[in-house]
Amino acid sequence: MKKVSYLLILAVLAVMMSSCGSTKNVAYFQNSDSINFDKSRFLYDAHIMPKDQLTITVSTTDAEAAVPFNLTVPTPYTVGQRTSYNQASLQSYLVDNEGYIVFPIIGSVKVGGKTKSEAEKMIQEMIRPYMSETENPIVTVRMSSYSVSVLGEVNRPGSFQVSREKITILEALAQAGDLTIYGVRDKVKLIREDATGKKEIHTLSLNDANIINSPYYYLQQNDVVYVEPNKVKAQNSSVGSMTTLWFSATSILISLTSLLYNILK
Repeated sequence: MKKVSYLLILAVLAVMMSSCGSTKNVAYFQNSDSINFDKSRFLYDAHIMPKDQLTITVSTTDAEAAVPFNLTVPTPYTVGQRTSYNQASLQSYLVDNEGYIVFPIIGSVKVGGKTKSEAEKMIQEMIRPYMSETENPIVTVRMSSYSVSVLGEVNRPGSFQVSREKITILEALAQAGDLTIYGVRDKVKLIREDATGKKEIHTLSLNDANIINSPYYYLQQNDVVYVEPNKVKAQNSSVGSMTTLWFSATSILISLTSLLYNILK
């Protein structure tokens, strides 16, 4: 019986040691002292993609000069069974699959693949001939549909609107409440679709501080981040309610073994 007890103790110790060993995969940026931060010195600027929703505002010193370029639409709201309209809001522009929008007066404009500032300068030059020589129009472009999704082993999975038009993978995970203890930190999947519709899956490690130098550190609009569960979570999910029965059976077996030992010694 002493031999059985020793075996049980050794088994428990083995489980505890394996659990301690797995904690090395929990901490982020484990090699932060050895990376080159000079590579991360750049400012990210999002590029306009097909199916982006844009709001474009033209401002001028002469308010009348900007009116033809600032189209508005009434915003509907429902009161009982009646539909009414409140103050008008700016017309938004949907980027088509070829990267074009149709802008007032000047017609089709290719904005796909350009940054916000590039699109602003281009539209500014295109509308200038329709104004007086002394007018210097200011064009402001905003992406109203910039969002990313975080799924899997995080505390609050979902899609998140990005108001600043710039978000890192760490900020996205923070929005989702960070990874659960069951999330695999060195195999985070990033699913990305480019301007041609081609989809790619990239694997990132949060344990490696070099992630800040990765071209995928900043997320693009409509990126999907997936955190897969570790083996413990996967096994628990597959076993389900059988786990409770197994522990109960083991407990009963140990109790019976102890009882028989006390009776027969």
